Amino acid sequence: MISAQQGAVQMPFPRDGVLKISPLYAKLREQAPIIPVTTPTGDPAWVVVAFDEAKQVFADRRFGYYTHHDPKNASRMSEAALHAHPLGGMDFEDQMVRLRKLMAPGFTPRRLALLKDWVQDLTNGCLDEMQAAHDRNPGEPVDFHELLGFRLPVLVIAALLGFPVEDADYVTALSHRMGGTQNGADAMAAARELQEYMRGLIAKKRENLGPDVLSDFIRAQDDDPSFFASRSLESFAAGLVFPGHETTVVRMDFGVLYLLSQPERRDWLMADPEGRIDQVVEEVLRITSAHNFGLMRYANEDIDDIGGVTIRRGDLVIISESAANRDPRMFERPEEFDPTRKNSGHLSFGHGAHNCLGMSLARMELKAVFLSLFRRFPQVRLAADPAEMEVNNSRVGGGVDHVPLIW
Repeated sequence: MISAQQGAVQMPFPRDGVLKISPLYAKLREQAPIIPVTTPTGDPAWVVVAFDEAKQVFADRRFGYYTHHDPKNASRMSEAALHAHPLGGMDFEDQMVRLRKLMAPGFTPRRLALLKDWVQDLTNGCLDEMQAAHDRNPGEPVDFHELLGFRLPVLVIAALLGFPVEDADYVTALSHRMGGTQNGADAMAAARELQEYMRGLIAKKRENLGPDVLSDFIRAQDDDPSFFASRSLESFAAGLVFPGHETTVVRMDFGVLYLLSQPERRDWLMADPEGRIDQVVEEVLRITSAHNFGLMRYANEDIDDIGGVTIRRGDLVIISESAANRDPRMFERPEEFDPTRKNSGHLSFGHGAHNCLGMSLARMELKAVFLSLFRRFPQVRLAADPAEMEVNNSRVGGGVDHVPLIW
């Protein structure tokens, strides 16, 4: 059996371009499905690079979702507040399960169907802004990331969580800083500031509860004061901003890059938009690798029956969903963008008890954006070569800072 200290390689792994992942993942996968690594903070960890083992770890309750028996001495993945020391033991794990049950009704197909027209209206408004930017400076690039890819998820998460739209830029800027991987002091300061904002907002909301997630949290706490005993209500609320916003942003940006880096992909979609959009979205989700990190889990006990390694209690395990989604044992020609592939069983939203609650909403947003963008601007094309772009490793979500388009 291999231990977490033997033959560790340093993360993050270098990559050849924004639309590719590091070739080191494939080389490591040939050696073993789970590899010992050293994180950017110098801590020992494991990285899961194979599909089957990633799916196993996702579903195995022996791995905690940011829980640990000795939180202050646990390995970290980066300096980001989102990668800070885990929050506690199984009491927190149980609270996460209760929280998911509370939130689940808001993400049912029936509830989301009611949001479809609203998301489309928001998308149309962002496209109007893109057209206005184009008209002000004809022939100059328009930044999709700034005006749509970043903006639309901001508007959606503001409405779902229940904070005022006029506060959206402030809230998402704090979330952005919380995800900074290289300045831990600033990341933690932003986390504290966002919690203070949420504390004040929650106090105001108690006077006028609405149909939003924060109001649901307040009702749950009023019904059961122990509901947020392991982690405060404002801390949970602050922690929802990042996954509800930035993960969708990067998929929108990368989807446009994939579809326009080879325009025949866009043409294929628009030849039968309603019939092909689901396939395109799933392939964008599968192949997008917006960051050079992964999803964190901690072993709650010694584990020696996954991947031929011995994972000790408390070990950090990083699931590289990007590498798993390009495992040739699961996907033919895994490095190719191919929406016609029959198997789209990717792990981009995780798997098992902690899979992403917002995955149906994310799919809805992606469908609205891709179809609306290419219908509104059928001649749109990239104004920069993706080969010259770089992933931003200074934040957890990664992604790119600009997606310039021209038409």
